[in-house]
Amino acid sequence: MQRPVGTMSIEDLWYKHAIIYCLDVETYLDANGDGVGDFDGLRRRLDYLAGLGVTCLWLQPFHESPNRDNGYDVADYYSVNSRYGTLGDYVAFMNEARALGMRVIVDLVVSHTSIDHPWFQAARKDRKSPFRDWYVWSDERPEDHDRGIVFPGAQQTNWTWDEVAGQFYFHRFYEFQADLNAWNPAVREEIQKIMGFWLELGASGFRMDAVPFLIERKRAGFRGEKDYTLLQEMRDFLQWRRGDAILLAEANVLAEESPHYFGETGDRLQMMLNFPVNQRLFYALATADVEPLREALQDTRDPPQHAQWVQFLRSHDELDLGRLTELQRQRTFEAFGPEPDHQIYDRGLRRRLAPMLHDDPRRLRLALSLLFALPGTPMIHYGDEIGIGEDLSLQEREAGRTPMQWSNDRHGGFSKAGETFRPVVSSGPFAYSQVNVARQLRDRESLLNFVERTIRIRQQCPAIGWGGYEVLHTETPEALAILSTWRGVSVLTLHNFSPNAKTVDVRLKDASGPLVSLFDDEALDAGESGGFTVDLSGYGFRWFNVGGADLALEETRARPV
Repeated sequence: MQRPVGTMSIEDLWYKHAIIYCLDVETYLDANGDGVGDFDGLRRRLDYLAGLGVTCLWLQPFHESPNRDNGYDVADYYSVNSRYGTLGDYVAFMNEARALGMRVIVDLVVSHTSIDHPWFQAARKDRKSPFRDWYVWSDERPEDHDRGIVFPGAQQTNWTWDEVAGQFYFHRFYEFQADLNAWNPAVREEIQKIMGFWLELGASGFRMDAVPFLIERKRAGFRGEKDYTLLQEMRDFLQWRRGDAILLAEANVLAEESPHYFGETGDRLQMMLNFPVNQRLFYALATADVEPLREALQDTRDPPQHAQWVQFLRSHDELDLGRLTELQRQRTFEAFGPEPDHQIYDRGLRRRLAPMLHDDPRRLRLALSLLFALPGTPMIHYGDEIGIGEDLSLQEREAGRTPMQWSNDRHGGFSKAGETFRPVVSSGPFAYSQVNVARQLRDRESLLNFVERTIRIRQQCPAIGWGGYEVLHTETPEALAILSTWRGVSVLTLHNFSPNAKTVDVRLKDASGPLVSLFDDEALDAGESGGFTVDLSGYGFRWFNVGGADLALEETRARPV
């Protein structure tokens, strides 16, 4: 039964205190030896993920697909790609995830389908087919056929001629991904059926792909018209079917547009990826200019009560810097992607986190500390917990989608096959012989053990996910200071984006006791002026409990997974 938004319980709001881990089944672990990751392999690694502290898995598309765009060209929404196993394997995986207390959200890619999908094949063959209006057609190619191209350099048009149909069809992405017409009631009904199917198989919600394109008016001559009521309909359906399920949107929009997606009262999408903060975060990491990041945090500060931003560093896509100014983008390119093959689509970088940060342990720990300290819900991309690298010989975004590196065995322990569907990084400083889970598990000072410890501390700080926050003023421009507060408990986090040591003076209102460090035993008392002086090493960070009291461990233990 649907629960009204205003009466939601803490159990319904589990996503505010989640640790999300994004992975692609095909790149995680191959259990049957065919060179492709599968659900049986993923099931065998659930103990590892639970031990890391993950509470929610985000699965990238795993449906039947020609796989010309990493599975985002779906050919059957009600299936598991046979390369990854069967529906039975999926259910076995879901059952074990549930037993370990992990939720699972799945990618919902309904802005477009593969042109191999039976719907599109029926539509192109017969103008009278009921599926014809599920897609978008034009007798003439519009004059602005290249307006708003998503993949400059790899895509020349949004309208492609189909010989069988005798018309042009619209595709916001590649020509093999025909856009669905979500203004058609029949398409909306089908979207709800797809959602209902996976909810019945245990999904706790959906990560919605390309939401601004899903809701836009798709007809020649229409510009910028969006139907946000579709999001309301999807949310209503979701809550009728499963009251605690969520919608997480990929919507790279300006912060001031987010109320249209969340809904004024938080009755549309529960979660959105925080692109405004993400882009300014990388600019700050590149330049130590923190002011744009502070502004982005202020701009995204007050989502509706039941809504939540998802903070992330890298994802399976390019690092999109399109919202930065031209100068900011160029400075970020110079720091993290100076070579032409590092860059992509005139706006982004196709690199992994560790190589971009030059494999500097200080900067990697700074970035990952920020991920878990920023207000909202953190999402970590598979492999970033050990700092895996990239393969720039692969095309476009595939460079950062190499298989997971488990050990120094052949293919990094990913597969026992003679060859894998995509090569594991095998040379250079990020080779699987040097960077793998097994090696880092044995090293107390490894990045993996740092991430596990940071997640453990984050889980003891419900204020960061549940509370409100304030970006504090300091006289140290290279430092970011955030105070998060919930139910009378406050956590202060400080991060130094400079390679040089810095001293940060912080004044807190109503601080009744010392600052107690969460990573060590140090306690700082207020000075004579009532403020606190904190020393930060180059690229250093500190987390403090404010007031000297123990953290709300009972609150944390009472919170459902």
